[in-house]
Amino acid sequence: MDQPALGAKARAAGIRLECFRTIGSTNTEAMERARAGDPGRVWFYAEEQTAGRGRRGRSWSTPAGNMAASYLRILEIGPQAAATYSFVAGLALHEALSGLLAANRLALKWPNDLLLDGAKLSGILLEAEQLGGGRMALVVGIGVNVLSAPEGLPYPTASLAGAGLAIPAAQVFERLAEAWVEIEARWDEGRGLPAILSLWRQRAAGLGAPVSVTLGSQTVTGRFEDIDAEGRLVVVAADGRRQAVTAGEVHFGAAATAAP
Repeated sequence: MDQPALGAKARAAGIRLECFRTIGSTNTEAMERARAGDPGRVWFYAEEQTAGRGRRGRSWSTPAGNMAASYLRILEIGPQAAATYSFVAGLALHEALSGLLAANRLALKWPNDLLLDGAKLSGILLEAEQLGGGRMALVVGIGVNVLSAPEGLPYPTASLAGAGLAIPAAQVFERLAEAWVEIEARWDEGRGLPAILSLWRQRAAGLGAPVSVTLGSQTVTGRFEDIDAEGRLVVVAADGRRQAVTAGEVHFGAAATAAP
């Protein structure tokens, strides 16, 4: 098994790790553990994931050689702060890989993707559930195209191997888990969000570019001006009106004018 180990920072922070050769979904496993009383601060890593989920209920398969992992944290925190936890994941993953690739090849796409040379390298799925007593289970699932990238999707995809980087998935995870410790500490259960968003903006894809955001049957088009203090994407329409978007399918540049 391509089995990882936690680095010194993660171990010192009291983080645990459980590894699986094959699993349906690391996110499902993490949330079931939370419901069963697990105190959190634990990673669930799988060599192969057969029933992974993406955003909006889409499937996300992780064949052997790619990386699938989910992190469970139990916090006394409100929904608004919890929703910003995915920024921690994106920044930690960017930090983990920027030491292996030129930083200008990597960019964070709002809300939850990491791009390599403009193509999707990784997807992030945040799920949250109230446990009672003011506690909330936060599960962040991360899939990285290490060895291969899926084909036949309506957007370009990339893999680390395709970019010329030969690295085992376990090593990608180890770097991610180490970077996570510092970024999560900066987030500080949402209290450090302004600093986190500042870091995110510095790594953002498409700032200032044409953007199209599909919200169900509605499409918002304009220019990607910024992300606001709550992490929402701010779109400026041609007539100058600003709209803050909480979630949606984002297309940049030329694709923005072609998006449905």
